[in-house]
Parts: sequence; C-alpha cells; structure tokens
Amino acid sequence: MIINHNITALNTHNKLSSASAAQGKSMEKLASGLRINKAGDDAAGLAISEKMRAQVRGLDQASRNAQDGISLIQTAEGALNETHDILQRMRELGVQANNDTNTNDDLGELQKEFDQLSEEITRIGNKTEFNTKTLLNGNLGVKADDGTTTIAELTAAGISADVAGVKSGSTLTFTLDTTNSISVSDGTTTQQINIDPTDVKAGQTLNFDKIGLKLSFDADVDLATGVAGGTLNGETITTDGNGVKFQIGANEDTVLNLGIKDMRTTALGQGASGSVASLANVNLTSAGAGFDQNIKVIDQAIKEVSAERSQLGANQNRLEHTINNLKTSSENLTAAESRVRDVDMAKEMMNQTKNSILAQAAQAMLAQSNQTPQGVLQLLR
Repeated sequence: MIINHNITALNTHNKLSSASAAQGKSMEKLASGLRINKAGDDAAGLAISEKMRAQVRGLDQASRNAQDGISLIQTAEGALNETHDILQRMRELGVQANNDTNTNDDLGELQKEFDQLSEEITRIGNKTEFNTKTLLNGNLGVKADDGTTTIAELTAAGISADVAGVKSGSTLTFTLDTTNSISVSDGTTTQQINIDPTDVKAGQTLNFDKIGLKLSFDADVDLATGVAGGTLNGETITTDGNGVKFQIGANEDTVLNLGIKDMRTTALGQGASGSVASLANVNLTSAGAGFDQNIKVIDQAIKEVSAERSQLGANQNRLEHTINNLKTSSENLTAAESRVRDVDMAKEMMNQTKNSILAQAAQAMLAQSNQTPQGVLQLLR
C-alpha cells in the first residue's frame, strides 16, 4: 500500500481529462453547427473548404454583376425603343413630304417637326445614362480598326465588320480553308463557319458569336481574291474603343464584352449609299435631296437601331442564362463545401452524450480512487 503515488487516481484523472476535452469539442461543434471550427479540427478540410467558399462567394457576386448588366442593357434598350418610335414618325413625315399636294410652306412645317424629332434622338443619345455612364453616345462602342487589311478595303469589297461583342484592343485573324470554311481567331478563341469563302453572296451574314464578330456582305465577294485585289487569308483587323465588360464568373477570363454604337442622328443612316450623309442631314423641303435618298437614310437608321436592339436583347438573354448557371454552380459548390465543413448534428449529439457519460463515470471513479489510500490509516491504529 502506497500513498505518494496513487496510480489508480492518475489513470482515472487522465481519462476524465480526455472525456472532458472531447465533450468540450462536441459542444463547440454543436454550438456552431460546424465540424471545422479551427484549423486543428481538420487542417486539409479547412484549406479545401476555404477555397470552395471563395468560389461560392465569387459565383454569387458574378450573378449580381450579371443582373446589373441586364439592368444596364434594359436601360439602353428602353431608350432605343423610343428612338425607334421617333424614326417611324420621321419616315412617315418623309412619305408625306413626297406628295405634291404640299406647298413649300407645308414642307417647311414638316421639316420643323422632323428637326425636332432629330434633336430628340440626339438628346436621348447624349442623356441616357446608367450609374452616370452615358450609354448611347458612342463612348461604349467598340470599333473595327485597321490591321494588315484596312477597314476601307473591306468596305470597298462590300464587307461590314460589326465588332460590338469583341474586346477592345483585340486582333482578329482570318483563315480561309479553300472552299470549305472561314475561321476567325482573337488569339484565345477560334471559331469556324463552314461556307465557301470564294463565293459569299450579297445579303449573307456570318455571325462569329463566340468571338463577338459579325460580318455582313452587301455584295458578292470572293474572299480568296476579292479583298483589295488580294486574299483575306491570314489578314487581320483590330478593335478599338471603350466597350463595357461584365465580370460574369468567379475566375479570370470569364468576362462578357459589350459595345454599344453611337445612336445619335449624326451617326445613324451613314451606311446608306447616296448624297445624304446621315439622318441629321435629311431635308424634306424642295431644296432637299429627294424622297428616295431621304427614305434610304431613314430606313438605314431604322435598320441600325433594330440591329443594336437585337444585339442588346441577345446579350440580355445570354446574361439570364448565365445567372441561372451561376446559381446552379453556387448551389452545388455550397453543398460540397457543406459536406466538408458542416457537422452532422445527430452524430455529434451521440458523441457528446457518450463523452458526457464517460466524464461523469470518470468523476465517480476518481472519487473512489481517492478513497483507496485511506486504507493505510487502519495500519496506524
């Protein structure tokens, strides 16, 4: 019988300490609902779950970014809806002005209304804003610029390059595959359209939507020989301007680029051939260029506004699908992060109950262990 070292009490005390510590951890997990409250709980799991949390928060913010982008697009498209209505009235005035029942004074009155409508289109272009950003004055437009081939050469061949969806500062390279296809690359993405490049017909449009480029053809053209007397194969054009971009993903290279053209009267109708330079130059009086020229410009302006609204609507639909995808990705990634980080409450309650019982039992046994050395006192009597 010894009294300096109570081995039974020491062993029981160790078990009590262990059970109490385990009970404390269980209570911490039950109180927070998390399996991992500190790195010591699961070092690898903590690192994995934090990376997942970063992705989830990035996806949620990207979804909000896309919603803001839709709001911007709707603001611009709503303004262009009014521009469309004005253009239809301007065309109506043009048709009315071509009737010889009108006197010169009548034509002058028609011109007055036309001029006021023209000024309103320009005012809409100058004053339509979203978060102080002016949308329709050309500041957010991405324009095609010269590369190894010039825009003038493309225009001379009857080719119009719409680069509204291309990132500003990009270089687009054309590749022709004999009679099979036309490919365009922006250095990161390459898209191919199966068409005979030697026999492109007037009225055709090639939409390289993954790149953001749209080629329209106003005349029949052989791209292998008919661009400035040479081939388009291997040639490049560049883009310039200050297009708007939407960060629609949690990581790099997940940006949607959008360009909005100048929608003021000085820029509308320029694509029409004839003596009238733009919508701003239409003159309905007897001194004007004549009905045919005026209508060409007005129709061209309507076509340009329609194309811009169509582009905005297509991007809005794309962003709506993007939001749905982001929400699904965020939901699935949150579920994965939950499996790593969250505690199973039922299982942890079992552990806590077990540890509680063990701690209480250890306390009782410790009391019994402390009573054992007192038997030595019987020897001293």
